[in-house]
Amino acid sequence: QVQLVESGGGSAQAGGSLRLGCVVTGNAYLSLCIAWFRQAPGKEREGVASIYTGSGATSYVNTVKGRFTASQGTAKNSAHLQLDNVRPKDTSIYFCAATKPGFPCRNPLRAGDFRYWGQGTQVTVHS
Repeated sequence: QVQLVESGGGSAQAGGSLRLGCVVTGNAYLSLCIAWFRQAPGKEREGVASIYTGSGATSYVNTVKGRFTASQGTAKNSAHLQLDNVRPKDTSIYFCAATKPGFPCRNPLRAGDFRYWGQGTQVTVHS
């Protein structure tokens, strides 16, 4: 049974850094796409970044390019999202999501491609 565990988040001053983690358990063999979405109050959910655990290939939405970095974790099908030079507009609930095993990342990110979702973690950036 596949499960997804999120970690990290919290608060930072503008220009600071935060780190999010995501581990997909229950599937030890096939690679998959891990992505982070975010949703601020009153706004639609937005795909922010993704990483394919097979190749390590990453993609980012334009608003975070050069500031956010997705990387693979030490365990298979785990990943981190490093948030650097954060801005108040980055304040949101961040959700980690994973596709079914064997499914690639598609660009732009579509929430419907992701079968497994974390509970969400709050990221707050103070100006």
